[in-house]
Amino acid sequence: MAVIFDPLRGRQRPAASHPDEEIIDVLAGRYCDADWAVLTGAGMSTDSGVPDYRGPDSPPRNPMTIQTFLSHPDQRARYWARSWVGWPRMRGSRPNPGHLALAELSVAGIVTQNVDGLHQAAAEAVAASRAERGDERPLSPVIDLHGSLDRVICLDNGHQLDRDWLQRRLSELNPDFVHATGIDPIDVETAPDGDVELEDTAGFVVADCPECGGMLKPDVVYFGESVPPERLQKANGICESAAGIVVLGSSLAVLSGLRFVRTAAKEGKPVVIVTDGPTRGDELADFRSISRVADFVSAWASR
Repeated sequence: MAVIFDPLRGRQRPAASHPDEEIIDVLAGRYCDADWAVLTGAGMSTDSGVPDYRGPDSPPRNPMTIQTFLSHPDQRARYWARSWVGWPRMRGSRPNPGHLALAELSVAGIVTQNVDGLHQAAAEAVAASRAERGDERPLSPVIDLHGSLDRVICLDNGHQLDRDWLQRRLSELNPDFVHATGIDPIDVETAPDGDVELEDTAGFVVADCPECGGMLKPDVVYFGESVPPERLQKANGICESAAGIVVLGSSLAVLSGLRFVRTAAKEGKPVVIVTDGPTRGDELADFRSISRVADFVSAWASR
């Protein structure tokens, strides 16, 4: 498997630029809430039990690249075996207070690099709560920049499938796999992209597209792939309409997220970064917090 270069290597966590109270004063006062675009990363979901790639306590990880996935059937079997074991825990993740607080805020939009679907789950919970209270305020739009693990696509003909269907199909094709490996799915740790560390995936049977027999892939942007143009256009629209950008829990290690921060800074828009580790955009930040994301967003939403 290819080793992913870590662009944060050698970077140190900066000090906070201002107390959180002052940063939140800027978010809630200097500009109205609706003027802010929000970019979220893996640090947004750590309090939901979803680990991140580059947090202070994260072990080294080598995520699957698109080149590796396409290179050989054994590599695809390796991915799907690991994903099959990890999916129940990923699917069982629930929005944390940070997701719920962010869903309550009226912002220009939320562009997430995460593929866990927790922003959408939080929006559903907030919408239900508002409906009970007769609150008709609209929710802020959410763009899954890197796709979502609950969807599967056929690379041959573009058919879209539900991930739960594929989970059942893989279970039918591999009834003895867990027993053969000696693992307990309850005890394994999932990665941010939903798979787990498994040494031996030999013999795992991969499902083909039920419509055409084509190759199936999770509907996520692998390392080495580009964000689909239509999705990128929507994300750009949110950021272009905003007066500033707030980065929550992202190291900005990949260009797909960093580009929004660079554009905002180039245009003279304020940049707020909230995460407890270093980022590639620290030198561009006008306001920098090193607090836990859920704590910061909850305080912001309480204003």
